[in-house]
Amino acid sequence: MVSSTRNVVHYTSVKQRILNALLNPAWVCFLWAGMTMGISMLAVPTLFTAGSIARPVVLDVARVVFTALNKAEVVALIALLITIRVGGRARNWWGFGAVLTLIVIAQGVWLIPELSARTDMIIAGGTPPPSMAHAIYSTLELVKVGLLLFVGWKTLSAP
Repeated sequence: MVSSTRNVVHYTSVKQRILNALLNPAWVCFLWAGMTMGISMLAVPTLFTAGSIARPVVLDVARVVFTALNKAEVVALIALLITIRVGGRARNWWGFGAVLTLIVIAQGVWLIPELSARTDMIIAGGTPPPSMAHAIYSTLELVKVGLLLFVGWKTLSAP
């Protein structure tokens, strides 16, 4: 990258450009959003349309997948918070990081265990009582992806 100011030419080394890119939270946001959309909004819903797989098997697989996704999201969250802090952007983006932290904790500590218990009841042949857990989980997924795309886009375009 070359910029010219009053006949002075400034070069940014490749090493510095890579470091600048790694310190920008956008890469974590887009990677995390892609991971969440690929699993929550594409792979698992598609799994439920497979007619040759019994519903209890699909529920069991989905439970395992969402548990693994939550663990991967904890890693992504930590990477995002570190990138925001080390990149000097904490003042601008700490609030978004806090909201994402609350969402990941709510999903991992409350919603996934509740949905897992409901899955256990269905696999055992029972019918679980009505619950808003699935709707809340889905809403939080949409909010999370929206926040990640917003933060990623804004930090990508920021100097």
